[in-house]
Amino acid sequence: MESEAQRTASAGVVRWLAERITGVWDLLTGRPLSLYGAAVLRIGYGLLYLVFLLREFPHRDEIWGPGSPWTPALARQLFDQTGWFSVLVLSDSRAYFELCYALALVTAALFLLGWRTRVLSVLFAVVVTSFHSRAIFMTDGGDNLVLLMSLYLVLTACGRRWSLDARRDQLKTVRQADAPASARSSLATQLRDGRSMLVTVVHNCGMFLIAAQVCFLYGSAGLYKVQGASWGGGTALHYVLNLELFGPWPALSHFVDEHTLVVAVAGYLTVLLQVAFPFVLFGRLKYPVLTMLLGMHIGIAVLMGLPLFSGAMIVADAVFLPDRFYGFLPRLCRRALRRTDNGSPAPSGGPGPGAVPAQGGPVCGPGAKHGVVLLTGREDTAPSGMNPARRR
Repeated sequence: MESEAQRTASAGVVRWLAERITGVWDLLTGRPLSLYGAAVLRIGYGLLYLVFLLREFPHRDEIWGPGSPWTPALARQLFDQTGWFSVLVLSDSRAYFELCYALALVTAALFLLGWRTRVLSVLFAVVVTSFHSRAIFMTDGGDNLVLLMSLYLVLTACGRRWSLDARRDQLKTVRQADAPASARSSLATQLRDGRSMLVTVVHNCGMFLIAAQVCFLYGSAGLYKVQGASWGGGTALHYVLNLELFGPWPALSHFVDEHTLVVAVAGYLTVLLQVAFPFVLFGRLKYPVLTMLLGMHIGIAVLMGLPLFSGAMIVADAVFLPDRFYGFLPRLCRRALRRTDNGSPAPSGGPGPGAVPAQGGPVCGPGAKHGVVLLTGREDTAPSGMNPARRR
């Protein structure tokens, strides 16, 4: 009797494991997940890096060029020890550097627009890696995150939504629907299905890596803060607000620092949000958490002068919003535009000099002395001999 119960229990466990494995496999190979989130990552990081390169355009030679104090020869010596690589040190020519910088701007712009995303994602990763490693001693946490995300985005199908590639595929689908169906061999069909499944699996794995990276970043930062006495005492943000190196507006920082209770609560809330972030992703609690993190990063950008880091973190947080949220945004915008149009004041007064009011039709015979014209829902009479169309 006991052995029968054990066999039943083991069979139940095996069935449960088989169902879970099947569910994970279906999730991995069924369809590409979070396509809108991948598109937001592509647009966000492409725009951030394009603005970054344009912002540093006047200082490009001092940071990455042949005129930098960290010369290409020193960079090559460091690469021999660390294994980094940069296309910027392949030549010491000034013309070569200017050409690389121009190509980097074009690559970031095309990646932002989603043109030939499969190829441009690789080129964008090469650009980010090259500029990052060329001046590695001038980078911060925002640069590191953009570098990691550019490598992860190579795996994703980030051009399926909100891109020139998506527009081209849509037009191609319309043309194929109008064209007569062509016979496909079974081998071609199998190859196409296999390629589609491979792309789906690689994309889902890439999105999982991105989500895991963000969770690890928040979790490790929160746990590291917990170990510090200043964060435990609620005084950490006081010292942060008084750092001259990270104070673009000292008057604003001092004004915020005067509210000691608000500063202490913000410090404790920061630690709580970062530690709890990986545990709230599968419920509705993630929406208020993401909203508060958005406010935190905006505060970091304004008070500490780290817009690249804050922008990179805000874009990374957007990957946790579901596709239905991004699908609802266009409808919300159209609804708001319709409300704006309906709420605009209608033109007052009668019709203009060249306008002809709506006519009620011929209701009078040749010998009638009066004609009836329908204007604004009323019946007005016009004396004989007067053209009804000119009556106002």
